[in-house]
Amino acid sequence: MHYLYTDLVRYAHALLTAAGLDKDKAQGVAEILVEGDLMGHNTHGLALLAGYLKDIESGAMQKLGSPTVVADHPAAVTWDGRRLPGPWLVLQAMELAMARAATQGTCTVVIRRSHHIACLAAYLKRATDRGLMMLLTCSDPNTASVAPFGGLDPVFTPNPISAGIPTGGVPVLMDVSTSATTNGMTNRLHQEGKRLPAQWVMDGHGVASDNPSVLFEEPKGTILPLGGMDSGHKGYGLTLLVEALTGGLAGHGRADPKEGWGATVFLQVIDPRAFAGLDAFNRQTGHVAEACRASRPARPDARVRTPGEKGVALAARQMQAGVELYPSILPSLASWAAKLGVAEPAAVQ
Repeated sequence: MHYLYTDLVRYAHALLTAAGLDKDKAQGVAEILVEGDLMGHNTHGLALLAGYLKDIESGAMQKLGSPTVVADHPAAVTWDGRRLPGPWLVLQAMELAMARAATQGTCTVVIRRSHHIACLAAYLKRATDRGLMMLLTCSDPNTASVAPFGGLDPVFTPNPISAGIPTGGVPVLMDVSTSATTNGMTNRLHQEGKRLPAQWVMDGHGVASDNPSVLFEEPKGTILPLGGMDSGHKGYGLTLLVEALTGGLAGHGRADPKEGWGATVFLQVIDPRAFAGLDAFNRQTGHVAEACRASRPARPDARVRTPGEKGVALAARQMQAGVELYPSILPSLASWAAKLGVAEPAAVQ
């Protein structure tokens, strides 16, 4: 079923405000969640909303107030997010970082004790549309599902790294986990009794598997680092980099008591105008992007794309034809809609 983008944003906004969020925070969360589905990231869009509503109800997500400033330098800021809604915190941090990058050339905002921040790719185009490059990464110090390369015991979360890069045309929007797959995907496939496309997890005895159920059986398995059993040392290294950029710089992470589903966030905005200039930047990045697309395809039916190109095209189509939701998403929200007195959106086809 397909639904109008605006209807989905209104629906999410209505649920969040009925649960107790103020309109500004609810709007930021609603937009970022629907943006995830708009770009095809259907495990990190509205699929997260039921969990957010549950945490609002329990108090695990805070509803009121603003982040506390821990440190504030012209190009380096640290916030305590106070368990406030993650998407709203990131959007606030972006506005601050983009404003300061206009005078400083760059600005980094690190947030500790944020609630979950949803799909990283959903934020990037807001920066690239303004001719800015943005790096965004996060970790969740409250849980662990990814083992270090060569180990059996989980230490990390999937720790995604994302980047938005202007090109003068379709931007490069990179959003990749430093693990072979994500918690959202393994949880969904486990519930549906399905398999992963490849051996991206490892059982509790160290045997690679495509069955996500090994993560839930004793002895519990783990998600493998990016690169798997063969070259997972690469993903392992990237994961440690994310831990340093998030928990390390924020001064709060896995060494501290657990507080519940959340995120520690690293966000950096770079303004090419402060370096060789935006035109020069776009000339170089645009050339590389075009060279990638011009590369002879290994499969004749699949041309080479740049990261995020498919998502940008899908978003444009779905803004016109309606957003296709994964079948389990609206049913997961039905009880909340009934409880909070919010009408479900009508399908457009």
